[in-house]
Amino acid sequence: MTTPWEELLPGTRRALLHRIAVAQAEARVPSVVAAVAREGRMVWSGARSCVDGHAPDADTQYRIGSITKTFTAVLVLRLRDEGLLDLSDPLEKHLPGTGVGEVTVAQLLAHSAGLAAESPAPWWERTPGALRPELVDVLGERPVLHPTGRRHHYSNPGFTLLGSLIEAVRGASWEEALRREVLEPLSMDRTTARPVAPAADGWAVHPWADVMLPEPAVDLGLMAPAGQLWSTAADLCRFAGFLAEGDEKVLSAASVAELRTPAAAPETGEWDGLYGFGTQVIRQGGRTLVGHTGSLPGFVAGLWVSVEDGVAAVALANSTSGLAAGSLAAEVVGIVADAEPRIPAPWKPLTEVDQELLALTGPWYWGTQPVGLKLTADGGLELRPLRGGGRGSVFVAAADGGWTGLDGYYAGETLRVVRRPDGSVSHLDLGSFVFTRAPYEPGDAVPGGVDEAGWRGLGA
Repeated sequence: MTTPWEELLPGTRRALLHRIAVAQAEARVPSVVAAVAREGRMVWSGARSCVDGHAPDADTQYRIGSITKTFTAVLVLRLRDEGLLDLSDPLEKHLPGTGVGEVTVAQLLAHSAGLAAESPAPWWERTPGALRPELVDVLGERPVLHPTGRRHHYSNPGFTLLGSLIEAVRGASWEEALRREVLEPLSMDRTTARPVAPAADGWAVHPWADVMLPEPAVDLGLMAPAGQLWSTAADLCRFAGFLAEGDEKVLSAASVAELRTPAAAPETGEWDGLYGFGTQVIRQGGRTLVGHTGSLPGFVAGLWVSVEDGVAAVALANSTSGLAAGSLAAEVVGIVADAEPRIPAPWKPLTEVDQELLALTGPWYWGTQPVGLKLTADGGLELRPLRGGGRGSVFVAAADGGWTGLDGYYAGETLRVVRRPDGSVSHLDLGSFVFTRAPYEPGDAVPGGVDEAGWRGLGA
């Protein structure tokens, strides 16, 4: 049951139903189901079907294809957080004998390992995984096509390797690890490796006639970590909430944020889309959306989250092509976020304040560039330019008494308060940059010193 402020307005619901109705009719797909989550809870779902009276609902399973990759990435980061591997580790350290050289775990997660996009023939998405019983059958004779780490090149075999890595390190099958470590803690009991009724059948729709052909729903075997899963709109709304905020039962908010962070440059000409660790990151309608799209013969799927807006959307259809489910899900996010902007939490003053930190707030100068330092609501510090563009970051306290940058140019850099022998504040040191209370004040700790004659006019 949703609370009143979570329910969508009638006009928004009408716009959403209209959009998916148009999508089903124009794309000529047998059925489409979509859902919206706000602040981590499903607040709307709708469907259209070519069979009167048999529209799917948010509990109907569809195959979600490559959205599976995001789940696989979650399992890998769990291993990292437990100290069982490092993302910079070569795959060979944990899974020897693959023949892919020194590609790292991080490169596999970001599709920057240089591996081929697909496995050798026959087309793996329409043939049983039993035809590829070993990793060598998935990788083929020439698994690496590009220099490792140099470009983003989407690779399904790369996520097969990650699935095998999980099994080797965890000592359990990919499917069992996924069920135990992700699906059960997130209450995603309708997400499975094989269809469980009610589940949609997959279809191919003839491009030039209104007729259909059933598509095979094969078990992908070793390729399962790249695209095996079946899920529902309701379950994927739960997963969207996890991608936005994390869940300590599965991954911390910081580790989930790492999943969402772009880790590889896009292909040339595709700068509106980036890739994190098992997640796609796109810009649409002025928003940053994080999630993944998916397709397998008979099905297309899309899941996007706007963390800033607190809105997520899912779109699922049972047709091989015709409907861009990812684009539909992104449009649904935009409809809701534009019609019903997120209501911010009320401002509240700090419950405690460190007076020494408070004394540091206000204007500082990097050379002549004015910046402002302020306390954040969570007790951190934020440094931003006061006019024009420039560098800024949010900082959190470090164990050594300094402050560590979290974002922007100063991410990972250390901010320190430098004091004079009498204990008064001399300046701020940020990665060797000096910030003083006045611009080039004589006697301040300005690198290179300050001209003794001081400031002057043009004719002086």
